[in-house]
Amino acid sequence: MTPIEIGLISVIAIVFLIYAGVYIPIALGVVSFVSIWLMRDNFTLALNLLKIAVGDSAMEYSFATIPLFTFMGLIVSKAGLGRDIYEVMTMRFRKVKGGIGMATVGANAVFAAVTGSSIASASVFTKVSVPQMIAQDYNPRFAVGVVAGSSVLGMIIPPSAMLIIYSFVAEQSVGDMFLAGVIPGIMLAVAYVGAIWAMGCYTPNFVGGRVVEDTEWMNPGEIASKTLPTVGLIIIVLGGIYTGWLTAVEAGAAGAMVALIIALVRRSMDARTFWDALLETGHITAAILFLITAASIYSRMLGLAGLPNQLQDLLAGSEASFWAIMLLYVLLMLFLGTLLDTASIILIVVPLFLPLAEALDMSLIWFGIITVVGAEIGLLTPPLGISCFVIKSTLNDDRISLKDVFMGALPFAFVMLIVLFILIEFPILSLALI
Repeated sequence: MTPIEIGLISVIAIVFLIYAGVYIPIALGVVSFVSIWLMRDNFTLALNLLKIAVGDSAMEYSFATIPLFTFMGLIVSKAGLGRDIYEVMTMRFRKVKGGIGMATVGANAVFAAVTGSSIASASVFTKVSVPQMIAQDYNPRFAVGVVAGSSVLGMIIPPSAMLIIYSFVAEQSVGDMFLAGVIPGIMLAVAYVGAIWAMGCYTPNFVGGRVVEDTEWMNPGEIASKTLPTVGLIIIVLGGIYTGWLTAVEAGAAGAMVALIIALVRRSMDARTFWDALLETGHITAAILFLITAASIYSRMLGLAGLPNQLQDLLAGSEASFWAIMLLYVLLMLFLGTLLDTASIILIVVPLFLPLAEALDMSLIWFGIITVVGAEIGLLTPPLGISCFVIKSTLNDDRISLKDVFMGALPFAFVMLIVLFILIEFPILSLALI
């Protein structure tokens, strides 16, 4: 077999193994290692490339952002900041049709700016928001759909683990990727609120719910105590990066320290909770490092096989337009989103299309935002919509089936798709803050 044939078979084998349940880094690493060995008939070369991949991943300075932002997100979650923001948002939106859904979106957007995890957002707001919406006669499908849809904001609004993974694969600045995610994240949150308003006007039966007239308003002191800690964290992390006062690593360190101080002041953390947060940070960091190492050896395998250049020549020979190429890219991500999680999609697809993006003079920062938004739609689509599974398992309510969660999330997946095409048409929306 030629190197290109071996490369194509390896990509198919990786997708098959991941879908069959093999741990993603193992599927990427083992298949890539064996493919290099077969292509060059040289076991030593494959072993040396594996050593280089491990060394590059472990020695990368910007890799320190992962444990720092992960630790910050865990501390913030344990400190109860998500619930506080939700209570303030609910007070403001409760008198509007679908208002609690809008409050959930707003709280998720703010929570995403200090956690960076869709899974954490889905878990927190399933416990906080869904029971309250059901108690006020909202349609259960709408209630879980709002949480599922808005939870993906955690992977788009910085700090985001997926933006960090993309930055390593594409060799881009983590700080630039974070800044590029701000406007698209806000756009998506606003689009969700607009969609909820439209659903409340034109499909009131899908939304359900009743308007609460006797809302108890918080005094300014209560509002400040519930919002200022989160706002302060956002200003320190994103403000520090945007002004250039802090690098992404320094912003992560500062954010983690401030989050820890907030948790101690609020007395929401004891020694056991702190130790659990450290252990979980270690587990998540090790898993992501393993992913990045496997992605590194996979990229080298693709380079040796010549697949990216072959794909570039194929599309160039067909004289495909910009929109034709982007449509193909989006369709590929949507298809893989029905089978794989977001990290797998990024690790498999980006190394294939990166040379083509560079050849067409596309901004790799903008390309990263398109990739993450496109891949995140997969979190809401069956059969492997991870956010939907998290919501179902967290809810533990037999009255709401997994089908209900997926059907509720469907309108929000459609909104994401519209926002994605707007971002493709207007790259300045992703690059304005850089």
